[in-house]
Amino acid sequence: LTDMSEQLQKLQAELLLDVLTSIEKVIQKIVHTISQGEAPVLQLSSRSSWSNMRMYECFVDYLFLLFLTALFLKVLSMIYRLVQTDSYATKRDMFYNDPQLFGTQRNLDLIVDDISCMLQVPRRSLHVLATSKGFISGDLCYLEADGTRVECHSSSMAVPVSSNVSEITNIVSSAKFILIVEKDATFQRLLDDEFCTRLHPCIIITGKGVPDVNSRLMVRKLWDTLHIPVFALVDADPHGIEIMCVYKYGSMSMAFEAYSLTTPTILWLGLLPSDIEKFGVQDALIPFTKRDESKLMSLKRRPYISAQPAWEREVGILMKGRQKAEIQSLASIAPHFLTRVYLPNKLRYGGWI
Repeated sequence: LTDMSEQLQKLQAELLLDVLTSIEKVIQKIVHTISQGEAPVLQLSSRSSWSNMRMYECFVDYLFLLFLTALFLKVLSMIYRLVQTDSYATKRDMFYNDPQLFGTQRNLDLIVDDISCMLQVPRRSLHVLATSKGFISGDLCYLEADGTRVECHSSSMAVPVSSNVSEITNIVSSAKFILIVEKDATFQRLLDDEFCTRLHPCIIITGKGVPDVNSRLMVRKLWDTLHIPVFALVDADPHGIEIMCVYKYGSMSMAFEAYSLTTPTILWLGLLPSDIEKFGVQDALIPFTKRDESKLMSLKRRPYISAQPAWEREVGILMKGRQKAEIQSLASIAPHFLTRVYLPNKLRYGGWI
């Protein structure tokens, strides 16, 4: 154990040194370019292409946007100081370091993501944290980086997802599976019905819609540690499928971090479009909006959908019917149908794809 601890500390020190060296090279290149009387050039990786989730390089000339270069240098210097002192800061903390310079929180967020992509390191390696919006509950306890023990066993209350997932340790759980829940309202319904203890011990987690990085990291960390199945419960609509795909395959803007942010074994438990007719909830269907149609067409073109025939069939059902159903539509059958009939039967008899 001592040898392993020493090796881990050595590896962490090497990673910190690599990040510092990469930042120094970027700054030295900019300084050298300016000293030659030329416009500073930043080499960035594209974060706006789906093609096989691969990146391509483009050169952005900031001759007419020197201010943006100054912003990059400011953020780089802040990150350098954090890594050098082995301390952490949230993106919100960084923004309030100079709110007039950054203008909006989004400006800072985009720059941090671009720097992470440019240096080819996960954002957590820059010692920049994001405030979590997700919640977790179930058969789980762990230690935070500061030694705080977190218990997630309460049947009526959830715990916020850690803002420093990579540093949590001593994960203990006897859960049989992890269930990702798209919506907070559905998550609360599962809590109220004591779902985590009624059928099998399990862990439920929600990113409250489109998941933040910490929620995605937590799902991946639990999967890596516990080696148990991971299921997704989302609305039978294009946006629900999109959210599930973010957990499973990653997002376009964070493609460079896909390995650490995705859980490739996620299974689609529900609500499947094919379940709509099967359970007779046609009266609760909602017609597609133009945004829904556009999103569905975008999903259909993505290679990971066409690579899975079962998923492609479900997408085809949505395209044919041009109607969607929310998870809450199952309540039209019976108030507790979701937690006492639908999910138990799905989990018991393998009703996932």
